[in-house]
Amino acid sequence: MTDDKDVLRDVWFGRIPTCFTLYQDEITEREAEPYYLLLPRISYLTLVTDKVKKHFQKVMRQEEVSEIWFEYEGTPLKWHYPIGLLFDLHASNTALPWSITVHFKNFPEKDLLHCHSKDVIEAHFMACIKEADALKHKSQVINEMQKKDHKQLWMGLQNDKFEQFWAINRKLMEYPAEESGFRYIPFRIYQATTERPFIQKLFRPIASGGELHTLGDLLKDVCPGAITPEDGEQKTQVMIHGIEPMLETPLQWLSEHMSYPDNFLHISIIPRPTD
Repeated sequence: MTDDKDVLRDVWFGRIPTCFTLYQDEITEREAEPYYLLLPRISYLTLVTDKVKKHFQKVMRQEEVSEIWFEYEGTPLKWHYPIGLLFDLHASNTALPWSITVHFKNFPEKDLLHCHSKDVIEAHFMACIKEADALKHKSQVINEMQKKDHKQLWMGLQNDKFEQFWAINRKLMEYPAEESGFRYIPFRIYQATTERPFIQKLFRPIASGGELHTLGDLLKDVCPGAITPEDGEQKTQVMIHGIEPMLETPLQWLSEHMSYPDNFLHISIIPRPTD
């Protein structure tokens, strides 16, 4: 893996200023003030919202409090998607702070998974890391790690400790010197304009002729409409961590440096702003 720690740090410490407000129909003892928080892009909503929960529970009637969930402009926010992905997909072209609505009632069973504890988030996170390593290294790296290494990955994410996380994660980003990259790139492509959850398929970082595959090559293969519109006008943006990477960027480099902590490249395809 190339030693490009500045990029890794910039990705890790990305933050989204967010304003949480209680849904207007929730029953409260007194008026609920908004709550402001800088959300880490790389984390999960239910992992970093304890303060939000406590703030609003103070004004709630306890019999009215059930499982907390979040919504943006009518869309329930999936807690098992990283925060940065949720923002890029639903709100990247809106003014900051990001305005999220908090609910304690009427949990949308059809739209969201339940998350009753941080153990649920940890299980989801580790399942993603294992799936990514199966794609990259036939699961050899993650299987050779000890239980405490797995725990260190999780605790590094949960406690927002860059060095703690990357001391272990760097092993997942390495590959044999005789090879030019991973077996397959762990990626998921999300489209704001479709009901389909995401697109995922096997895609190698190196072409059969030995040249490096780029982000553009991946999109041409998996989602050609995102980069070659029929009428010639580019109507979409391709976002990773809130930026539009150049389509010429090698996929292997993106996978090593721009993956989320779950080791997947989460790529959002969203409508380009018209103004």
